[in-house]
Amino acid sequence: MLAWIGLVISWIGALGIMAIGAAYLLKNEKNAAGFGLPANPAPDARGWWQVKGIRDVTSGLLIIVFTFAARDQLALLVFLLAVIPLGDMWIVLSNGGDRKAAFAIHGATALALIVAAVLLAV
Repeated sequence: MLAWIGLVISWIGALGIMAIGAAYLLKNEKNAAGFGLPANPAPDARGWWQVKGIRDVTSGLLIIVFTFAARDQLALLVFLLAVIPLGDMWIVLSNGGDRKAAFAIHGATALALIVAAVLLAV
């Protein structure tokens, strides 16, 4: 039962991060504001949004693929993917971004992934 809860958390996270990634690929300014950093970088820097977008879509796809192709390794993958939101949190905090966003969005995401990984492992 606990593993199913971990799987549900993982899939919600996967689908959610894929949607967020798609918005970044489209250079959505509202989405970028939610990250915790300034939303309007110079136009030539907006390609960085797309870098984040493809990273997010790929992260979600990895969870979905591992669910079917390598279920026994899914807990480890989800645990390792928690490094991404921890890194995002550090980026926001070290660049004078919104502290609330850093902890509430990125910190909470990392915590949810770690909880999901633990539940998947039991």
